[in-house]
Amino acid sequence: MHFVIMGCGRVGATLAQSLEGRGHSVAVIDQFPDAFRRLDAEFEGSKVTGLGFDRDTLRQAGIDDAYAFAAVSDGDNSNILAARVVRETFGVENVVARIYDPHRAEIYQRLGIPTVATVRWTADQVLRRILPVGTSDEFRDASGQIQLAEVDVHTGWVGRPLRALEEATGARVAYLTRYGDGVLPTATTVLQENDTVHMLMRVDDAPAVERVLTATPPAVTA
Repeated sequence: MHFVIMGCGRVGATLAQSLEGRGHSVAVIDQFPDAFRRLDAEFEGSKVTGLGFDRDTLRQAGIDDAYAFAAVSDGDNSNILAARVVRETFGVENVVARIYDPHRAEIYQRLGIPTVATVRWTADQVLRRILPVGTSDEFRDASGQIQLAEVDVHTGWVGRPLRALEEATGARVAYLTRYGDGVLPTATTVLQENDTVHMLMRVDDAPAVERVLTATPPAVTA
């Protein structure tokens, strides 16, 4: 498949080389020729100098044959403009834009343009590594109302069925990480020691879910 990337900063160069390493053809667009120095000498894709929202530049990069387009330059406005041109003019369905302003990112998500809010993503990744217990945000839907979160669970829940966690919190267990592998739970799945629990919940409910699961669970009645 062919991919077009706008922006040859660290993110763009890494994406380009990762895609090429997976056997895909890649074209990278940047308005500054020096930016292509970030690409390895072995990179065989196209390097197109120009603006990523310019139609002629996009055609030179092979946008007519592209499976997907990623706008990852340093400018929010340029990324959104390029993403819209690619989707609306060239009909490319798989489009994503990097946005530094998380509030604007949510607006564009609702308009149907998938975005990556860089600042929020980075902050979330840091929080996941420094918070001792609780919930760590992994994903939010376009409305910002539903989140997938990694949840710390008190050891007292070990040995209990996952449905007990759901009944106690009103959230849903999406999957477990068990010995490094992803596990889709069934109606009979029981929480084991060292399992990592990933739950779907309303954002507003996250504090309550955290309070319930990080506390000693109620005793099981016969």
